[in-house]
Amino acid sequence: METDLIEKMPCHNQQLNNSESPEHAAKHVRFARSSAAAAETCQDDTKPCENQTVSDIQRQIGPQLKLLPLNDQIRELQTIIRDKTTSRGDFVFCADRLIRLVVEEGLNQLPYSECTVTTPTGHKYEGVKFEKGNCGVSIMRSGEAMEQGLRDCCRSIRIGKILIQSDEETQKAKVYYAKFPPDISRRKVLLMYPILSTGNTVIEAVRVLNEHGLQAKHIILLSLFSTPHGARSIVQEFPDITILTTEVHAVAPTHFGQRYFGTD
Repeated sequence: METDLIEKMPCHNQQLNNSESPEHAAKHVRFARSSAAAAETCQDDTKPCENQTVSDIQRQIGPQLKLLPLNDQIRELQTIIRDKTTSRGDFVFCADRLIRLVVEEGLNQLPYSECTVTTPTGHKYEGVKFEKGNCGVSIMRSGEAMEQGLRDCCRSIRIGKILIQSDEETQKAKVYYAKFPPDISRRKVLLMYPILSTGNTVIEAVRVLNEHGLQAKHIILLSLFSTPHGARSIVQEFPDITILTTEVHAVAPTHFGQRYFGTD
């Protein structure tokens, strides 16, 4: 279902940047560099590697992979979500907090333009406002867990949906349902899917968006956890996509959807 409301996206405390996209007159907020002290994984995607940092993985995959700068708050949320003894109430609470952090950073990737407003005291203030034409797309069902976080930040944003499941006979990803805004080809899209394991579901979703006229360079994939293999597979298939996540680790919490929606 879609939310047919106006598309003004209020967000506060943005950092300004003077860089400008050659294709869009609007400026962009640069994404903060991630800490090299984050989780570590080996290039073979199968075991931890003490000498390889997240920066190493980012260099291997490319600048398309962006991670939230790691801090103790994010690390605790990751730990609680991964802990098998965590109650469902605590799981949902911490997942929602982590989703909100990812969404906020994802919004920093969207185009904005400078503007001037008048304060209640009559002073002029030089600020920014987001360009119109942004929307979200959730990959059902686990991606729907991220919809409220996006609406909490951008209450009037339109959100499309896509359902992809593995075919019982071929085990290949198959599209069962897709509903997007009619002008999605002209929008910037925040694609929401919390866990990137193999990357196959996301790859199929991006293909469907391509078929609707949307180029991969206009897609920002919002994720909570990713494996090196999942991120690498997506970037190899769509080199122009942007992937945003909190952690790259060989073992992804694939139980996320079941725990969040209480179907485990």
